Amino acid sequence: MATPVLDKVEAESAASPYITVTFRIRRFNPEISDESTWEDFQLEIDPKERVLDGLHKIKWDVDGTLTFRRSCAHGICGSDAMRINGKNRLACKTLIKDLNPEKPITVEPIKGLTVLKDLVVDMEPFFQAYRDVMPFLITKDTNEPTRERLQTAEDRERFDDTTKCILCAACTSSCPVFWNDGQYFGPAAIVNAHRFIFDSRDEAGEQRLEILNDRDGVWRCRTTFNCTDACPRGIEVTKAIQEVKRALITRRF
Repeated sequence: MATPVLDKVEAESAASPYITVTFRIRRFNPEISDESTWEDFQLEIDPKERVLDGLHKIKWDVDGTLTFRRSCAHGICGSDAMRINGKNRLACKTLIKDLNPEKPITVEPIKGLTVLKDLVVDMEPFFQAYRDVMPFLITKDTNEPTRERLQTAEDRERFDDTTKCILCAACTSSCPVFWNDGQYFGPAAIVNAHRFIFDSRDEAGEQRLEILNDRDGVWRCRTTFNCTDACPRGIEVTKAIQEVKRALITRRF
């Protein structure tokens, strides 16, 4: 009895890991129009690849004008935060297969910040809020230390979670309060203030608390948990904000 043999083309097709995926990208070029538009791109791509890989294929092989930020491509730099299928994510950590690739994958810039071009937003307001909370160690001793500033494991544990922030703005740009009023410091700035307020080696906790006690500070938070859900590093952002509020009331930190 003859053994069935697949046609060579059919065999190659059966073995191919690629699928056809539609990327629906929100485009904006201020030199062409004041309005943004949606543009579809169809790609042959391995579903185990990431959204960032798809954006690279489009830019390198289809449309070189597509504009977006990325750097390390490994979830550390935070530069490729964008809204993918309606949620804030890092494009470099989002797998095609996890997005129901049978439907168009929508990609658009994060909300609450001015769009400069395509998926690139103006991050300056975000970084200004970060700078305003003084995100660095401050001590009264102005002399250069002669030895390490030692800290117990228990003291370190107190703020360990908020040291994970990569300043991607996913949390801040998922916040409804920030969408409506860009003056709000936002979750990321508060998280980075928390990191030093509760650091036993730092001596400027009171100053940071007063900064965050401002009308645009922590009291604007409405505890919707959007920020916690959006954080690609798994930081308990809402919990950190509540701890800062508690410290403001009790002055214990």
